[in-house]
Amino acid sequence: MALAVAAVIETGGALVVEAGTGVGKTFSYLVPALLSGERVLISTATKTLQDQLFGRDLPGLTRALGLPIRMAMLKGRASYLCLHRLESARHAGSQSDRSELTTLAQIEQWSQVTRSGDLAELPGLDERSALIPMVTSTRDNCLGAQCPRVRDCHVNLARREAMVADVVVINHHLFFADLVVRESGMAELLPGVRVVVFDEAHQLNETGVQFLGTQVSTGQLVDFSRDLMALGLRLARGLVDWQTLAAAVERAAQDLRLTVGKGSAPRLRWQQGSPEGLSEPGWQFAMQSVQTALSHAVEGLEIVRELAPDFERLHVRAQALAQRLAQFAGPGSADTVRWLDVGQQLSLVESPLDIAQAVQTRLLGVEPEAGAAPGRAWIFTSATLGADDALRWFTEPCGLTAARTLRVHSPFDYANQACLYVPAHLPRPSDPAHSAQVAALAADAVTVLGGRAMVLTTSLRALRVIGEALQTHFGFATDVQVLVQGELPKRELMARFRRGGQAGMPGCVLVASGSFWEGVDVAGAALQLLIIDKLPFPAPNDPLVQARSQRLQAAGRSPFKDYHLPEAAVALKQGAGRLIRRESDRGVLVVCDTRLSAMGYGKKLLAALPPMRQLTSPEEFHQALRELTTVSTTDPAAA
Repeated sequence: MALAVAAVIETGGALVVEAGTGVGKTFSYLVPALLSGERVLISTATKTLQDQLFGRDLPGLTRALGLPIRMAMLKGRASYLCLHRLESARHAGSQSDRSELTTLAQIEQWSQVTRSGDLAELPGLDERSALIPMVTSTRDNCLGAQCPRVRDCHVNLARREAMVADVVVINHHLFFADLVVRESGMAELLPGVRVVVFDEAHQLNETGVQFLGTQVSTGQLVDFSRDLMALGLRLARGLVDWQTLAAAVERAAQDLRLTVGKGSAPRLRWQQGSPEGLSEPGWQFAMQSVQTALSHAVEGLEIVRELAPDFERLHVRAQALAQRLAQFAGPGSADTVRWLDVGQQLSLVESPLDIAQAVQTRLLGVEPEAGAAPGRAWIFTSATLGADDALRWFTEPCGLTAARTLRVHSPFDYANQACLYVPAHLPRPSDPAHSAQVAALAADAVTVLGGRAMVLTTSLRALRVIGEALQTHFGFATDVQVLVQGELPKRELMARFRRGGQAGMPGCVLVASGSFWEGVDVAGAALQLLIIDKLPFPAPNDPLVQARSQRLQAAGRSPFKDYHLPEAAVALKQGAGRLIRRESDRGVLVVCDTRLSAMGYGKKLLAALPPMRQLTSPEEFHQALRELTTVSTTDPAAA
């Protein structure tokens, strides 16, 4: 892999590399990139991976190579403390909750000593805290050069450091946000960079789709209304009836949310005048009410916009919200799909089906500016990029079918390190009793192992059913603790899970979904049993899935063979990859879906998994669990 990366750096072009777990893909691209002497931009999937690269991998490697390299890390605005908004939050005095007041005091104290302003440095800060949006900025509410604290701005400092660094670490969200709105400073940074690496590139298409479309949410409207009232009462009390204007926007946003009932699907397709299942007159009336409330807010802000930069920014923000809403009032574009995301808030979304055109025209098709080195090298890598040598699952939607591809298989001895069990006695996943049966199997296995297990679900409903069943089963146990996603911040859940069974701590079983299918690294005996509730096929009623399937069908291709099956294979491979992370790891993977062994397409899904030894009976499964118990208590390497 390192040789392939070195070659594309020398010649330019695009390289796509699938590097199996244990290959050491990070060093495989870092070593040739650092030794090349070129300026390097590295984009990762998450801020956690950014922190790991910048705080551990890069410093260690540059010391080992003896290279005097300047490094910088750049995140989105929401990751940095905004000193101006911190002052506003302090004066607003709206934190009636004692814990929020305590958190605000901690942030203020930390603000006096931090240089970077990166909130990841603040220990104990819950990433779900409602206070974070109040002390960080967005593109909508940032005052830019007019901000009274612009000279001390942490975002600007990070950008300045990035502009003079040899290696800059960013994330995919930041990259695509800049590609669309040219807001993050990347527009100035990229022309001087000759080597661009996308690590965890399997997330690139879905991340890009989010930013290449248009979105507006009721949450954004509520945030705007609250900023409108707080700022109006603080800086221009009595000039405008701020309370009436703000209340109208918030009430209109809430009424829009109420047009969708509680039992609605998480995503509603939107092809006609309103999302599917909603009354078109009722929806249009609610949308018009929001537009009217925003129009009145714009008129109020016109009166005071010259009094302070904050008002000018709010005025621009109100107009932008109104423009985005107006786009959703008309018909959607032919090459996009429109839907409604339903949760505590509503998100109106219109997006392209993939990022192929954007990659071809905005990345690969863009010539370097005058003075820049020719032949930029693009490297895309991940542990999971497809189920065939051409890696079509990744290259087709990303517009990289002409790129050079390389697959480097994992060096792990999966036949001896792991085994796979598909319980034949379980009902089909469509059976209402399936989740309860999975929970019973998990409880039995966890009892044998004393914890050290993770259950990955494909739906939030299964997460709740299995989590509650296991918590009931082990409710009075002192040797097993059940952790369920959503009950604690992800960082704290993983810290507790890794400590399971150590120094008198109870063993742990973690029930999780969504983001826990990837990016979770638990080595050693803390995780030796991984249970997947069912095959992770994309949801057939998801609007984006439907639109992609219809496009394939119109082209004479099979949606199941060319889309649903590859998606399931990649997701299954990602989930299974949580089990074996080191050469000394041992474990059992259980896939509680009989389709894997009974259906013809199961062979293709099995081929996507590492070559594990297969167990065929409950007796073999329990024997494997007992062997893990013996290994974990006698083998120091495994522990």
